[in-house]
Amino acid sequence: MRTPRHIPRRTLVTAAAAGVFTAATSPAQAAGARARFHTAGRVKNTADGSVRYTWPGIYFEGRFRGTGVGVALDDSDNDYDVQIDGTTAATLVTPGRTTSWIGGLPDTEHRVRLVKRTESPWAVGRFGGFVAAPGGAVLAAPRARSRQIEFIGDSFTAGYGNVSGTRDCSSNGGVNRNTNSDLAFGALTARRLDADYQLNAYSGLGMVRNYNGSSPDTDFRTYYDRALLNVDGDVWRKPHTWRPRVVVLGLGINDFSTPLNPGERWTTQDQLIAAYETAYHGFLDKLRARYGPETFLVVGATYLANTTTFAEAALRIVQERNRRGDTRVRSWYYDDPALDRLGCDWHPSAHDHRIISGQLDNYLAALPLRW
Repeated sequence: MRTPRHIPRRTLVTAAAAGVFTAATSPAQAAGARARFHTAGRVKNTADGSVRYTWPGIYFEGRFRGTGVGVALDDSDNDYDVQIDGTTAATLVTPGRTTSWIGGLPDTEHRVRLVKRTESPWAVGRFGGFVAAPGGAVLAAPRARSRQIEFIGDSFTAGYGNVSGTRDCSSNGGVNRNTNSDLAFGALTARRLDADYQLNAYSGLGMVRNYNGSSPDTDFRTYYDRALLNVDGDVWRKPHTWRPRVVVLGLGINDFSTPLNPGERWTTQDQLIAAYETAYHGFLDKLRARYGPETFLVVGATYLANTTTFAEAALRIVQERNRRGDTRVRSWYYDDPALDRLGCDWHPSAHDHRIISGQLDNYLAALPLRW
């Protein structure tokens, strides 16, 4: 595995390495001491104060005083970054059930942020909170931000394979080791705006058709309402504090990037387009009912090789919503000749996500947002 970027030499940590500061404290034991952290992510609270989750890019923020901090996790599949005072101090690779420690800090007040880099929808992570080093203390959780953005999409939104540097990831650790959702365009834009955010993204899924017609009995809508993606029928209970003023959607790449196969439910492209547009309108109805008339619903689209179907369908959807009187449904198309698509399997690279994020920054700046 490549050495993660932005990690000071004194605190380079991988949870699988012998040099990690770990203890056998379980997330439940740690949570019992104090569960003082902030998150905007979709989590399931447990009786012991820890939380479970599956969506990518979920983050937890805390404050502490002292020379070190422990991070209580139970997750043998995903990777995490630990950031201290805005700088990445450690990358925890499939940490398992442990408390990982960052030490050697000045004895003063610090901010700590834990972020889930990877997308493993069937692997439930569990976070038990932050633990202060001896002589220190975990302080009250940071306040929630007044600005909130929700990102809905597929692998592009999740940051799939974005730190690989090569399209074939089979020999350099695979997709998980080369994904950092914290460097996906949505996360970058939200942090520049000092906004809380959710990355509700699932690679390979479309609005009505998944990549190459796979898993025909499900699509993104099957999972959107869940907190735990691996639990059939699970429902995320939206807290009253989650009121995003912008929702950026990116569903359609998987619907249209591959030709229809024999045996799929649609026999013609026109039938697929009609089903896609009908389902999209229904999904926008759901979002409008959930978030109210003031929230901007931004229907995103991007370049697909050999077809303009995605962009054209997305634009028609927005035009129809506007015709019906909902002027806060907007269209956003992103592309740039500088995109190198050097992420795993031709996905956007970290370089590309910075370009896309810059385009989104400019787009949002032009909206009449009052937040």
